[in-house]
Amino acid sequence: MLAVLRPLKVVIENYPEDQVEQLEAINNPEDAAAGSRQLPFSRELYIERSDFMEDPPKKYFRLAPGREVRLRYAYYLKCESVVRDEQSGEVIELRCTYDPATRGGSSPDGRKVKGTIHWVSAAHCVPAEVRLYDHLFQTPDPDKVEEGQDFTANLNPHSLEVLTDCRVEPSLSDVDAEQRVQFERTGYFRADPVDSRAGKLVFNRIVTLRDTWAKLSKGKTGKGGNKSKGGQKKRAK
Repeated sequence: MLAVLRPLKVVIENYPEDQVEQLEAINNPEDAAAGSRQLPFSRELYIERSDFMEDPPKKYFRLAPGREVRLRYAYYLKCESVVRDEQSGEVIELRCTYDPATRGGSSPDGRKVKGTIHWVSAAHCVPAEVRLYDHLFQTPDPDKVEEGQDFTANLNPHSLEVLTDCRVEPSLSDVDAEQRVQFERTGYFRADPVDSRAGKLVFNRIVTLRDTWAKLSKGKTGKGGNKSKGGQKKRAK
């Protein structure tokens, strides 16, 4: 499924304002019997904030000014300009164009793009809370502490991050409690058995996916980008 945890708005300036397309998305690339589903696509989208950098370093193949990427199941997208918050200067919106000839993710003229990113339609997505669980302790041996301390000195203060402004594709609007799903490019999640319900979705992270860029960057980001955690699998404690 497609889920955007830290949304950044995208406006496709050459896409018709009143148009909505239904794009086919594969449910499980390893199991053809799982079938497919429909994803609504429109002029305004959300992408991950970490999938954009204003001044990207080498080997960063996601979106940047003047750069083209592939939207999963959709089209090639090119960033034309950015919109900033007048007070903070933070990038709050991207103005982009798309190539209508690239529906499905390939170009008839043979040009290639290296980056593929996920997205959700701003008009059709569903709000959700996502809880990111990490290691409970900062060290493999929590009991190894200085004199006068106990194991609590090794607790990881970032073992839980709660994101309340996430957006997920509309097919998850009636997800069953405790259902397990994979958010593409992000990880495996489970609908919270107590707190998740129709109209208030809550997902708990089970395992992350490898993030090649996070491993390459070693914590460094370009202007306008965010750090993203990855590079190893982590289980909720």
